[in-house]
Amino acid sequence: MESSDMRSGNLDPLQRTHDLRRLEHEQFDVLVIGGGVTGAGVALDAATRGLRVAIVEARDWAAGTSSRSSKLIHGGLRYLEQLDFPLVREALRERGLLLGKIAPHLVRPVPFLLPLEKRVWQRFYYGAGVALYDSLGSVLGTSREMPRHKHLTRRQARAIFPSLKPDALIGAIRYYDGQVDDARLTMSLVRTAAAYGAAAVSSARVVRLRRDEAGAVVGAVVSDLESSREIDVRATRVIAATGVWSDDIGEMVGGRVAVRVRASKGVHFVVPREAIDGDVGLILRTEKSVLFVIPWDRHWIIGTTDTDWDLDRAHPAASAHDIRYLLDHVNRVLDRPLHRGDIDGVYAGLRPLLSGESDATSKLSREHAVVSPAPGLTLIAGGKYTTYRVMAKDAVDAATADLGWVGKSVTERIPVLGAHEFQSLWRARVGLAVQRGIAVPTIEHLLRRYGDQYADVLALCDDDPSLREVLPDSGGYLKAEIRYAAEREGALHLDDVLTRRTRISIETEHRGVDCAPEVARIVGEVLGWDETMREREIEHYFARVEAERQSQKKLDDRTADAARLGAPDVRGAWAD
Repeated sequence: MESSDMRSGNLDPLQRTHDLRRLEHEQFDVLVIGGGVTGAGVALDAATRGLRVAIVEARDWAAGTSSRSSKLIHGGLRYLEQLDFPLVREALRERGLLLGKIAPHLVRPVPFLLPLEKRVWQRFYYGAGVALYDSLGSVLGTSREMPRHKHLTRRQARAIFPSLKPDALIGAIRYYDGQVDDARLTMSLVRTAAAYGAAAVSSARVVRLRRDEAGAVVGAVVSDLESSREIDVRATRVIAATGVWSDDIGEMVGGRVAVRVRASKGVHFVVPREAIDGDVGLILRTEKSVLFVIPWDRHWIIGTTDTDWDLDRAHPAASAHDIRYLLDHVNRVLDRPLHRGDIDGVYAGLRPLLSGESDATSKLSREHAVVSPAPGLTLIAGGKYTTYRVMAKDAVDAATADLGWVGKSVTERIPVLGAHEFQSLWRARVGLAVQRGIAVPTIEHLLRRYGDQYADVLALCDDDPSLREVLPDSGGYLKAEIRYAAEREGALHLDDVLTRRTRISIETEHRGVDCAPEVARIVGEVLGWDETMREREIEHYFARVEAERQSQKKLDDRTADAARLGAPDVRGAWAD
């Protein structure tokens, strides 16, 4: 199916109402539970095979793990050390597809330094690993966008990363991987699935599975959290891509799922770009895992931790201990130590890892498993963000294997919305800026976020020229982007816009509080909020930010979790 045959893919309020009616009245071939990157990939895979598809998400698209990653599309350089060549090969191929075809506007190369501390053996050992990493990508024909690695002296390394302590390295290796805005790619996958005909509804929680007389799963009962109305959804097959909630699906069919999933908490913090002097990222070894220092536009992302988590899964909390761990490790190599006061934002996510023999979560498998806990139900678990498309393909293959008439996956050839004309527009960006009467950095910002749909964002300014203004205290987002989030991208709440459609919640020291009233005004005009609703949304967002700040002062996971739960979830808080 070509792009000219697609619908708009807009996730606007009217579309949500229409899709809710579809959930109630249509018979679907596939119902997807879970709106993270894997579920979004499943919906797109199934829809592009011509199946009638619905996807539901209990909260917002990418609200869980898929908006809280390290923002990297990578082959897993450290998995080479574990001799997991198939996983690295698979991930490198997917990296190439995302960079070159699927989402070149959202995925781009980013350089890293791998500092060397020991002479001779480290340069040989790590150099051989990075060379193999590059070679695997080249053999697969997917590394055209990636420069090859280069060995550097200490002087050369510090020239491109002056903040490195002179005694922190004897040399370095520079190599490249991919970077992504994880939440935007997930949302774009959902929009693309909708463009191919999928019904896509967020704030729709599955409360139980529907079963026929023989015990086969034939759909689900879904609660619309915006209205508290329950809907019976009929589907020939149900695919659950629920990550750390996989065991919950098992309970709905009366038993445990055949695979075990452990939640590993990964914490990151964000500091302004001027806090560290460097032109590339860093990858550092720790006693437990690896630590990344990642360039992120006007900021750096530093993470991650890798620890077991068995508390609240919707809102994992970063503790003072987590933040201190990251600060201590990054400060070992920086000539000017970072302090708590340098941190603008903090976020924590949960990785769904397939359990193994080791107690160390960093050694658990990032590979995925597809199982069928009951007839008609398929569950996909494990995996990593980079390989979401392979996971989706495997899940749809397994779910539809006995149907006979379902074709093969085509998603390796399907660009997401925004990707089609990106390369030519990027080359013409200076001319576009002159034509549109805006600064070149602004057009680059829009192209990197919206690709060839950047014009749709600017078109909103035709009726309201004030939308061309930069949103005050936002770090550079246009007011038009805020309206677009609610009008086209399925944002239903203030938190959706400040945390996932934009990254204002982690990119500003005030964490979105200072611009929340203006964002609520713009979003409220689209979603029909009255003054009372606007105040409720602002009040909830303020409470969420304060709860997170308090949790980050607590010394351990349990007290941090209790503090974070002081702010209730906005979804369902004031349904009719």
